[in-house]
Amino acid sequence: MDATKLDTEDVAAWLADTMPGFQGPLRAEKFAGGQSNPTFALSSPSGEYVLRRKPPGTLLKSAHAVDREFRVQKALAGTDVPVAEMHVLCEDDDVIGSMFYVMQRINGRNFDDPRMPDLTNDERAEVFDQMNAVLAAIHSVDIGAVGLSDYGPEGNYFERQVGRWTKQYRASETEPVPAMDQLIDWLEANMPEDDGKRTLVHGDYRLDNLLFAPDDTRCVAVLDWELSTIGHPYADLAGVIMQWQMPPGGAGRGLQGVDRAALGIPSDRDFVGKYCERMGLPGIEKFGFYLAFCFFRMAAIIQGVKKRGLDGNASDPERAAKMGSYVPLFANAGLEATKHG
Repeated sequence: MDATKLDTEDVAAWLADTMPGFQGPLRAEKFAGGQSNPTFALSSPSGEYVLRRKPPGTLLKSAHAVDREFRVQKALAGTDVPVAEMHVLCEDDDVIGSMFYVMQRINGRNFDDPRMPDLTNDERAEVFDQMNAVLAAIHSVDIGAVGLSDYGPEGNYFERQVGRWTKQYRASETEPVPAMDQLIDWLEANMPEDDGKRTLVHGDYRLDNLLFAPDDTRCVAVLDWELSTIGHPYADLAGVIMQWQMPPGGAGRGLQGVDRAALGIPSDRDFVGKYCERMGLPGIEKFGFYLAFCFFRMAAIIQGVKKRGLDGNASDPERAAKMGSYVPLFANAGLEATKHG
């Protein structure tokens, strides 16, 4: 089954029965990019929507949890975290071949390149400050009040995550990557004790997963909640810093070698400091572990993308193959992070 196609007649028929106010017929256009859950823009006489579905075919256990994406965003409605309105979740695979949900389509700007060449220095600074503020808002959500206390298990988040992603990596391994084996060993040997911090975490928090208002620098929606859970907030923060270590442009979407001060972009230290200020923290010790963990997890994720591409289940097979070549790069970057505090 082709992940790039969508049976609009079947979707429209199901929505007509389940979503109040919906009117067909339906037109669908797949969003470019994205390697996890295929995402489509929907147009109909009753409005504009977005549909996200699990890829068809055989998938790794616990991956592509669109039902979790739907649940967390629905729970966040009315909080300080900007999210799209969730409409309906279809858990019946027989409708289009896999689970999917439909949500509000938000008009906003998305920045693939953190250098944001079309913005002024002041605007860039404001965007990054918004990114910082929204991250703090996510980690400040009262998970009990919004019904997410059971959204992730108790215990050491990093121990759980290293175990989970090691299993996922081994299940999708296509050839030996010695640096990845070394990184896994180091993370297991240097696991921090559980400090009791337990918050909502996004799991893939980066600039290109945010939407900003068309005419100002307000963040209007946080997207792609597939990896969200209840866990440790430093994983999200380190994930931001990890992304900035990547080369600029193209697949890297990072800030490596960029003169940030000249562009109004905060340094790693300033961004972390502002976050700590917002969260009432004196600072973060042993940040190198959290950074190494994020490189490891990203390497495991893109190894899964590569395997899906080889199996014919990738959302964008050509890009999947290209991304797969970066597994050793992320693993080596993780090893380098282990050398720093």
